[in-house]
Amino acid sequence: MPSRGIPVTVSQEGLTRQKLHELKDVPGFKDTFLPGGAVPLEGSTLKQPALAATLRRLAAEGLDSFYRGPLAASIAADLQRAGAPVDAADLAAHAAHCRPALSVGVRGARLFNHPPPTQGLASLMILALFDRLGVTEGEGFDHIHGLIEATKQAFLVRDREVGDPAYMGREAQSFLDDAVLDGLAANIDRARALPWPHVAKPGDTVWLGVIDGQGRAVSMIQSVYFEFGSGLVLPETGITWQNRGASFRLAEDGWNALAPGRKPFHTLNPAMARFDDGRSMVYGTMGGEGQPQTQAAVFSRYAMFGQGLQAAVTAPRWLLGRTWGEDSVTLKLESRFDPALVAALRDAGHEVELLDPYTSTMGHAGAIVRHADGTLEGATDPRSDGAVAAW
Repeated sequence: MPSRGIPVTVSQEGLTRQKLHELKDVPGFKDTFLPGGAVPLEGSTLKQPALAATLRRLAAEGLDSFYRGPLAASIAADLQRAGAPVDAADLAAHAAHCRPALSVGVRGARLFNHPPPTQGLASLMILALFDRLGVTEGEGFDHIHGLIEATKQAFLVRDREVGDPAYMGREAQSFLDDAVLDGLAANIDRARALPWPHVAKPGDTVWLGVIDGQGRAVSMIQSVYFEFGSGLVLPETGITWQNRGASFRLAEDGWNALAPGRKPFHTLNPAMARFDDGRSMVYGTMGGEGQPQTQAAVFSRYAMFGQGLQAAVTAPRWLLGRTWGEDSVTLKLESRFDPALVAALRDAGHEVELLDPYTSTMGHAGAIVRHADGTLEGATDPRSDGAVAAW
């Protein structure tokens, strides 16, 4: 079957133009993403026949071929020609690990997220710290300021402690102990902003979730890190090589240092929750540094303050610090927030920057809830081209 290709959207055309100066000379990028040597125009068809053939090979040879079969040999040969240090032995040594999820209780629910080297710990800490503030009403200063300050406390822990779990000084779950959380919550000033900025972590991601009729739930995030990953496209297989190694520090030892066999810190952290009343929820977003912040916004609005699921996703959001492709470390707010709230946040010491009312900077969130009677409810983000589907 020939590769039929996909239609190019206006955002894809714009993104290719934006990244062209960085990637045009990276091996394989031009041949794959610049058909005829030019940026593909909106409405044209982009074909990737080598990638289509790779997908057919995986179906025929089995998924393990990617790491230890004929496909792995093709990948390794392409990487060697490109001058990459990854070889066939590295691919063969790869193994997936099934690790227990991190979890913490908040009012009315238990939250779950991924363990290190992800920032799932920070996502759980934000909501657990905020829960300790006892805020009873959503959308006001106490809600937004409280979550922002909880984010700062969680990010300080994350950036000091979280990396490859084999090299961490203590178990990640221990940071979710009541005594630790109580101590960090006591650091939050309910009226004033903690001085910021702090070092931020970028990312580029897609989240998806599914719940079936039996209640089995999946919360999943995928990323090649940066818009085109490394930009390297392997000619034999059409695979775009990811860029997660960019997260390593070029240091001999210590937090997140580059070393053989070591896993880099990364931002991916799909979330789940089980409610005391029998509901279950999967939720998440793309957006690097903004992922745990958007999760906190959506969950707190829906679960703590009673907003409808779609309203919780649609409502104006904020982002503390830098997101992908940006260097600004301000507190960014969508312009739909009440001007009085914006003024109160500025008065409290937050360096506020107003953005467009529905900006992709705030991530592309989604959520599915399964109610105790089996009813399924979903929400998708008006800031993106996501969707909710049922069958």
